[in-house]
Amino acid sequence: MEVARRQLIYVTRDPSETLCARFEERGWHIEVVASAREARKSLRNDLAIGGLLDLSSRFESHELAAFEASLTMTNVGWVAATVSGQLEDAAVRRLIRDYCFDYVTLPTSNDRIVDSVGHAYGMVALHDAASNDARAIGGEGRAEGEMVGSCDAMLALFRSIRKVAMTDAPVFISGESGTGKELTAVAIHERSARRDQPFVAINCGAIPAHLLQSELFGYERGAFTGANQRKIGRVEAANGGTLFLDEIGDLPLESQASLLRFLQERKVERLGGHGSTPVDVRIISATHVDMQTAMIEGRFRADLYHRLCVLQIDEPPLRARGKDIELLAKHMLDRFKKDASRRLRGFSPCAIAAIHNYGWPGNVRELINRVRRAIVMSEGRQITARDLELGEYVEVAPVSLAQAREAAERQAIELALLRHRGRLGDAAHELGISRVTLYRLLSAHGMRHIEVDAPTEHATRG
Repeated sequence: MEVARRQLIYVTRDPSETLCARFEERGWHIEVVASAREARKSLRNDLAIGGLLDLSSRFESHELAAFEASLTMTNVGWVAATVSGQLEDAAVRRLIRDYCFDYVTLPTSNDRIVDSVGHAYGMVALHDAASNDARAIGGEGRAEGEMVGSCDAMLALFRSIRKVAMTDAPVFISGESGTGKELTAVAIHERSARRDQPFVAINCGAIPAHLLQSELFGYERGAFTGANQRKIGRVEAANGGTLFLDEIGDLPLESQASLLRFLQERKVERLGGHGSTPVDVRIISATHVDMQTAMIEGRFRADLYHRLCVLQIDEPPLRARGKDIELLAKHMLDRFKKDASRRLRGFSPCAIAAIHNYGWPGNVRELINRVRRAIVMSEGRQITARDLELGEYVEVAPVSLAQAREAAERQAIELALLRHRGRLGDAAHELGISRVTLYRLLSAHGMRHIEVDAPTEHATRG
């Protein structure tokens, strides 16, 4: 089967026959153009293309300006070819800096030129692939970005969402702040039989305790000073649909008792009222709080927890998602790049390195904020580590091969335990080793302090 040839547009007034022959030998299909008009007619925006701009052809300044419409196309990886002295021209320097992945100074070898164009082509092809992956995985759009991911932890999360969406049982989502627990709740609702009914969310930690009762269950006119008309509470507003109780771990004890009563009776009584109203809702709750500790310390009722936590979903932290971090960053760039003052071509290598080296304590929320800020503040054609305010995470101290192996092994173990919430058997299976070997490695790395005997979580039942 014949392999598809990569596309190259070669902008020049004096094409090199030997260079064209070398490109063809290396698997390129070449189209030679001599003007901006010809370039616009030849370029397509639906596939990755390599571009070679021969500045040794001595284009006039107005001709260079006319090329900018083609140079701004993000699916074309441009390389400029210059001759000695041209870089002293400010217009040439600006054009290369703003629009080209690389430049070569002629004379140079044909292979050097082909390799440079190949690298530029590869960068735009990778960017297009990442964008397509994000669109395919994300599904329907959300206001703050879709659920994007292809790592094992996210694929397991997607499977859990599909399973629990088929039932009406309460779902409990646990995970660190900023991991996207509300997006998971919305995804469950949108895939359930209640998808055409309301999805009502309330942040239990953001409303003062003395107002929470009336916010949840509503009140009648005259129930208190200022209650000039009846108000329907959030629980009743979600009738027929889904009620999402975010940060349920911060719910005051008084409200916990009222919520437990509702879950038992499925009826609400508005503040100041004398009758009860039946309400049919599916409950999804979420928190970053360690609920086992909260129950032991008496901050959360165990009977309420077991009512809420029939099906449990664990939201993976961003640092446990490996290559997904880069995929998500590129997806956010695609989503918000309209806010940029210039056309951005993606992330620089130093930015990608910093993204992977940083620990992301604020998880996805922090990543979104850093990318959006960088889009607005960036002054170049690519977002750098400095734009992300992660400049100190680019450089990594040199290590020996043995140290690198040890660090990689330790990180793999830590991430596996993190993904499986300390369950040794599951972590060992993911790592492809026995439980005994995992014990030995934990001891060798001095990781005995890790709570590997964490209590078994509620299994997700579909």
